[in-house]
Amino acid sequence: MTAFTSMQPQTSSRVSQLAGSPLRQQHKACFSASRRSLAVRASGDGSRVDKFDKHSIIVSPSILSADFAKLGEQIKAVEAAGADWIHVDVMDGRFVPNITIGPLIVAAIRPLTDLPLDTHLVSSFAISYHLLPHLLQASPCAKLSSGNITAELQMIVHPEERVADFAKAGSDIISVHAEPAATVHLDRTINQIKDLGVKAGVVLNPATPIETIQHVITQVDLILLMSVNPGFGGQKFIEYQVEKVRKLRQMCNDAGVSPWIEVDGGISGKNAYKVIEAGANALVAGSAVFGAPDYSEAIKSIKTSKNPAHERQPVHA
Repeated sequence: MTAFTSMQPQTSSRVSQLAGSPLRQQHKACFSASRRSLAVRASGDGSRVDKFDKHSIIVSPSILSADFAKLGEQIKAVEAAGADWIHVDVMDGRFVPNITIGPLIVAAIRPLTDLPLDTHLVSSFAISYHLLPHLLQASPCAKLSSGNITAELQMIVHPEERVADFAKAGSDIISVHAEPAATVHLDRTINQIKDLGVKAGVVLNPATPIETIQHVITQVDLILLMSVNPGFGGQKFIEYQVEKVRKLRQMCNDAGVSPWIEVDGGISGKNAYKVIEAGANALVAGSAVFGAPDYSEAIKSIKTSKNPAHERQPVHA
């Protein structure tokens, strides 16, 4: 406790010193540029999503499980294999314990496919103030270089400050978390996404009740239920999400709306039927597709997944 208290004056001093510095001004300019991008026409186009029938089953392979050294090649391969959408997980390292990609990657893959880019912002609105001086000093618009590779670090501390960047980069669906630790003004953010001409989605973590989104259910185009705790690929499917999907479908029916109901986490051909029967019509699959020897067979097995009990034929004497 003493060590923490002793750091506070130093931290406050450093923040104060940086407030009027050129670094701070550059940092502000970086965020101002992001806000100005709201006025720029988005490359993402919600009409790509409208081409798909909600009575069919959509498979959206997650590039989180792809080989990033061959990302373009693998995106083209899963499209040829029958993928419907491409799922993009954007993580900031605070809301979940991982950091993934930013709008530059979305912009890079946009010309490679005409499939909808289904972008999931797994981000937090908060940032520790004791880290702020270090982040500003090290990287106002955070860039790191290694050899001939330059990577831009996008700290997504407010989803509403980044949705324009992803729409401009080419995302056709942008989904944000409903949890208050991620999105402070959910209604505002959803409408901001829709104003950009792309589809708006809302995401619920496994333990977040569906009642959390009852006031925005009529506004969203897609509801994504996480069937693993987000942050890493290759996790085991959480079984109680099946009942959650069923209750969400009933909630939508009662409200007279029909958004896409998407499920992400631990989905494969062996268990996809569980959430399909419960009412899901869009399934995210990462390692089940990119880790399979045959992309086409993996995608087909998810789309046609059946309950083994229904497959058994009665034995006649």
